[in-house]
Amino acid sequence: MMRWKLPWFFKHGAAKGLWIEREFVVLDLELTGLDSAQHEIVSVAWVIIKRGKIVLSQSRYMLNRGVECLDQSPIFHGIDDVQLEAGHDIDDIMHALAKVLEGRVLVCHNTPLDWSFIHASFLAMGITTRPTHMIDTLKIEKSKLLRQHPQLIQDHLRLPACRARYGLPDYQSHHALSDALATAELLLAQVNHLGAQKHIKLNALL
Repeated sequence: MMRWKLPWFFKHGAAKGLWIEREFVVLDLELTGLDSAQHEIVSVAWVIIKRGKIVLSQSRYMLNRGVECLDQSPIFHGIDDVQLEAGHDIDDIMHALAKVLEGRVLVCHNTPLDWSFIHASFLAMGITTRPTHMIDTLKIEKSKLLRQHPQLIQDHLRLPACRARYGLPDYQSHHALSDALATAELLLAQVNHLGAQKHIKLNALL
């Protein structure tokens, strides 16, 4: 008899509950490039959202001291070899991330990109942890803009541009921790735009 394998997120239940009842890991990566098959994670940072509030005391910022080739990436994120020397082994970073992701929802601005690097690292290390669900603030904003305009300019989906539409202030770009915090604030602004926060379902954000 054929047995169907359910998608991984079914074991955590459908996204029918209220978003405010869930805990979120809002994450950002700085990378040496955009291809998870050949480029590396330079830094990882995350902040936690609980009951609709950012919990800065549980934020984390970690540098990967094992980066083999920064190449031209310091032009964007400003991290050099000297800074990396004070960092952590990638195994320690990924195991810390796996622990914080357990039972929580992952949020990124361009989730497919960040998750491709995380997933590749998890596979290499035999880590099986996955978030319960994934939210992409870029995707939320893209859907909103497409309802208003049939065509989009790609720069309109960059994190600073998305924040500006909600009146959020500029932050230093291309620093994993400030970008993670900026994404967390953007998510809260997007939820507020949808209506009364206490009544928004999680599946409205997926």
